[in-house]
Amino acid sequence: MSKKITKVSVRNFIDGVPFKRDNTEVVREGSIYYLKLFGNKIAARINSHLWVSNAGWFSKTTKERLNGLPNVGIYQKEGKWYLNGNEWDGKPIFVGTI
Repeated sequence: MSKKITKVSVRNFIDGVPFKRDNTEVVREGSIYYLKLFGNKIAARINSHLWVSNAGWFSKTTKERLNGLPNVGIYQKEGKWYLNGNEWDGKPIFVGTI
């Protein structure tokens, strides 16, 4: 179950509404919206295209925020992260449209 802050931040990210609460924020830079965690860009919405990254942090909070996004399913097995069923190193990757 997603935390309330994840639900609210993801809704604002998708809707293009700036948001900031605790360690999570949605910001606009030019025509790109970013979902940031502790100041690190973990998701980008470029028009309707969604990109995700763990910004080098394999943390439970990063995984939780990213899993709140559409087209994103991250789990960990034997210390490795998997994104939508494929092993993932956390580098930026296109995951679909929203």
